[in-house]
Amino acid sequence: MPRAEAIALAVEAAVAEAAVTLRPDVRSAMRAALAKEPSERGRTVLGQLLENAEIAAHDSVPLCQDTGTVWVWVELGAQECLPIDLHAAIDAAVARAYEENSLRMSVVRDALFDRTNTGNNTPAFVDITLRPGSGATVHVMLKGGGSDNASLVAMLDPSAGEEGVAETVVRAVEAKASGACPPLIVGVGVGGTFDTVAKLAKKALLIPLDERTADKRLRAFEDRLLGAVNATGIGPAGLGGLTTALGVRVVSAPCHIAALPVAVNLGCSAVRTVTVEVG
Repeated sequence: MPRAEAIALAVEAAVAEAAVTLRPDVRSAMRAALAKEPSERGRTVLGQLLENAEIAAHDSVPLCQDTGTVWVWVELGAQECLPIDLHAAIDAAVARAYEENSLRMSVVRDALFDRTNTGNNTPAFVDITLRPGSGATVHVMLKGGGSDNASLVAMLDPSAGEEGVAETVVRAVEAKASGACPPLIVGVGVGGTFDTVAKLAKKALLIPLDERTADKRLRAFEDRLLGAVNATGIGPAGLGGLTTALGVRVVSAPCHIAALPVAVNLGCSAVRTVTVEVG
């Protein structure tokens, strides 16, 4: 099978899976949070979210009515040669997946001048990067409006340091977490440039909660951020409690000597990502 066609089919299958399946690491983290949550209302919400995930998987119905926009990140092997327009192939795959699985269409034609629905949830938002070797790694994320609307990009002075980054993350959570359907996964990007730091934050949401970085400094910073976020007391569904977030993941990168870019992208309680290897 041609590589582009295989990638498009992987996207189509991933959309269908992500819409109805809570990621296993998120489910496990939610169960662990339920056992430790001191708030009765918080425990009720966590229990309902777990029940919702079971029903969605059993009945093959969406975890959330907002089935989101589709972000596709293709890590393409540098040895590959694609003879067709991969963006067009992915759009066709997304349209089929949304139509065949009766998922809500949420994309408008133009953000400013034509807010009519495209009718098939395209275009998808596609990033293609190269990596060594052959094949491709395909990441698919369905991103609801509530959680994406809670995003933040800040260009800090380098002197702000870790404390400034931490304050920015907590400020973003305090401002909009309730509308992003907590408990959250908090994706944080640090570094790069204004136009790339947001992608770092979104890529952070792909990192499983049961996988930790080998970098001790980064791991300690993630733990610090999680403690600060949960200390806000916003809690599950914004009704109060210990579990405002299930985890924080940080992706950092080089940047200009005069810059400290920071981005926060919140993943909701129904964070939906699937990663597929296309050989």
